[in-house]
Amino acid sequence: MFSKFHSRKGFTLIELMIVVVIIGILAALAIPRFMQATVKSRQSEAKGILKQIYTMERTFRQENNVYSVDLNAIGVQVPANAQYAYAVTLVGVGFLATATANLDDDATIDTWTIDDAGTLTNTINDVTT
Repeated sequence: MFSKFHSRKGFTLIELMIVVVIIGILAALAIPRFMQATVKSRQSEAKGILKQIYTMERTFRQENNVYSVDLNAIGVQVPANAQYAYAVTLVGVGFLATATANLDDDATIDTWTIDDAGTLTNTINDVTT
């Protein structure tokens, strides 16, 4: 009698399906957290440039006795690949600088402001909404 011994190599379909399900569950948990961390890191651009606008506006005011709405006039160069759009408006004798961007392609626009007192505020947070 000849007995055939089959050496089992590879994985069964059930084993492969279990691995795919486990990877799917891990991805479902990890991707939203990764996206939130990415959006939060993009917000650091707005904070940095708004603080630069504040400093340059204060310097411009010391030299000219007025604030300016022109970023080039105060010496702020916004990078061409900036995530946010920046604007300065005059409010009474002060100013309000605003940074706006849609960071994660939803309906919420992330909005940061800084005023002439140096108060940096996230008025609309695109990360938590």
